[in-house]
Amino acid sequence: MSEDRKLRLALPKGSLQKTTIEVFKRAGYSIRVNDRSYYPSIDDPEIECILIRPQEMARYIEQGVMDCGITGRDWVIESGADVEELADLKAPLPNYVPVRWVLAVKEDSDFQKPQDLDGMRIATEVMGLTEAYLKQEGFSAQLEFSWGATEVKPPILADAIVDVTETGSSLKANQLRVIDVVQESTPRFIANHAAAQDSWKRAKMERMLMLLSGVIAATTRVGLSMNVPRERLERVLELLPNGAPTLSPLADDDWVDVFVIIEEARVREIIPMLHEAGARVLVETTLNKIID
Repeated sequence: MSEDRKLRLALPKGSLQKTTIEVFKRAGYSIRVNDRSYYPSIDDPEIECILIRPQEMARYIEQGVMDCGITGRDWVIESGADVEELADLKAPLPNYVPVRWVLAVKEDSDFQKPQDLDGMRIATEVMGLTEAYLKQEGFSAQLEFSWGATEVKPPILADAIVDVTETGSSLKANQLRVIDVVQESTPRFIANHAAAQDSWKRAKMERMLMLLSGVIAATTRVGLSMNVPRERLERVLELLPNGAPTLSPLADDDWVDVFVIIEEARVREIIPMLHEAGARVLVETTLNKIID
């Protein structure tokens, strides 16, 4: 197979890695990672994978070393890389939910708004992102790169921090108070501009994204099937969410099989109501992909 018929896919190493490989698995791709290698195998001979830290990925994709990959929106901004964003892969899955980079200070500090930190020390891992934020907010500060454990630095090693949080629990545990949100971020599928213009690579990426997006669409929904007496059908249908359910005849002409896709969060509420309305043999099924 010629080199121009290989799609070079960057997979995120670290916190996004496990969920990313699981999403690909549910999309139909088998990816095997050897702990001693940065080159996972994939059961598609037209794709070549490499594990790359999310912090570095956008830069390599911009340079054309890789054609495409998955990394956080925050790291695209931090790197300043010029890449094409093809999809937001936000999902209710581990490390795929939105995260926030926040400006935080000690709970008992006198700092109440960002501008109060003019001329102060701010520790952060995202220097570029923070510099852009300071410029946007119209004040300056002394930025210090943090090599880790950023949340423990105020008030002695820094007056404030810009750090990432999902739930805010770590900030609270360290008696920190958020005074502003610097940047929200979700996983993004990004591509090199030249690769995105290549017809074969673009088609390959779009087919992949169709499957990945189908997996994400299915994460919060389930299938619900039930047998319904025809005389109770109208009442049952009134309880179902908008969108036409699938109706199929049964061997007994007095009954109809009804299938619908609903939000999983509604199942415990709606099943008792459907049963009361006359539905029987209610079966909930998990969904692997939903492709519109």
